[in-house]
Amino acid sequence: MNEIGPVHVVDDDDAMRDSLVFLLSTASIVAIPHESAESLITELSPDKCSCIVTDVRMPGMNGIDLLRRLQQTDKLIPVIVITGHSDVPLAVEALKAGAFDFIEKPFEDDRIISAVRAAMDTHTKARHDEEGRTAVLSRLETLTARERQVFDGLVAGRPNKIIAHDLGISPRTVEIYRANVMTKLNASSLSEVVRIGFVADIDAATGSI
Repeated sequence: MNEIGPVHVVDDDDAMRDSLVFLLSTASIVAIPHESAESLITELSPDKCSCIVTDVRMPGMNGIDLLRRLQQTDKLIPVIVITGHSDVPLAVEALKAGAFDFIEKPFEDDRIISAVRAAMDTHTKARHDEEGRTAVLSRLETLTARERQVFDGLVAGRPNKIIAHDLGISPRTVEIYRANVMTKLNASSLSEVVRIGFVADIDAATGSI
């Protein structure tokens, strides 16, 4: 679970910060404390972070400001915001700004542990999906212009004869391009080609990403 990196805990309250780090450690979750959002920004390495837990009210950069700053640099890092009872409107604002979850004080130990684990699992999947999409886009870039046109037709669900008619070439030529597409994309079936289109977020109607 810690293959991406540790959890970063941000709170200007020394006792709360140390308590959270200790609590997470009892659940075998590695956590790094930060006394301010500014210190986190300075020390954070996005590729070595699985989740951020931050208090919403802090001097200087508050939790929502931190969240917005992180959204500009790495939207995949899940952020859990901790609030007091009177901070619920801020918590809602945080969710609208992209927070993964918000937790009200005082909270049960299991509540924060469960939230952190869920955030870490979500981050792992998001990273995996992003890496997969990057690999797919790299393979798509190896296609020639004509191969890409055939690929787009396949993703749109068009038969070879229709693709041939649309491109002004013979069905046999489409078959040759189709074979080239499958080889370059390392796809063994038409369903895999279509799935690659979905992974790349290609619009089936237009062929655009």
